[in-house]
Amino acid sequence: MSVDAPRDGHGASPPATDSKQFAKLLVDLAPLLLFFAAYMAAGIYVATAVLMAATVVSMIVSRVWLGHISATLVLTTVLVVGFGALTLWLNDARFIKMKPTMVNLLFAIALGGGLLTGRNFLQLLLGQAFRLTEDGWRKLTYRWIGFFLAMAVLNEIVWRNFSEGTWASFKVFGILPITVIFAMLQVGLIHRHGLDTQDDGSQT
Repeated sequence: MSVDAPRDGHGASPPATDSKQFAKLLVDLAPLLLFFAAYMAAGIYVATAVLMAATVVSMIVSRVWLGHISATLVLTTVLVVGFGALTLWLNDARFIKMKPTMVNLLFAIALGGGLLTGRNFLQLLLGQAFRLTEDGWRKLTYRWIGFFLAMAVLNEIVWRNFSEGTWASFKVFGILPITVIFAMLQVGLIHRHGLDTQDDGSQT
């Protein structure tokens, strides 16, 4: 939520802001919920086709409603369509089950490669939301690299060792909450390494 958004005379956020927040929520959640509903109704292959279509539509919604398509959404859509097509073409559900693993591995590789080449991609993505020291951005990036690697391993454990229904539930109702909780746990680091905090001479 943007703290800089203008407000009307009654202290409420303008309709455009609410509309964009709803669009972002729709882009993030709708494909997953539609996937799960389709899985429960018709199985993994129909659910895969629904997920592919819903993810493409989410890109269109993001472009029309939010005015841009994030790099994360582009990567996710490419992998969903690619692994989904392999799933349907080869009639093998393992491909769509491996998609979350590949997404997390690519995010970890991108962040790690950025650090090795002197570019902090996390800072490029979140620099408008947070003002951190270079050390803070580096530590935060290492944490997210570790998280993405852990999620890749966790997805492999779930789909290889549990039922298909358990994996589908984990994909929809497990991955996103775990990600949100992890992000919330980074508040302390963000506060300790915030430029505003250091400018004020505060100690933590």
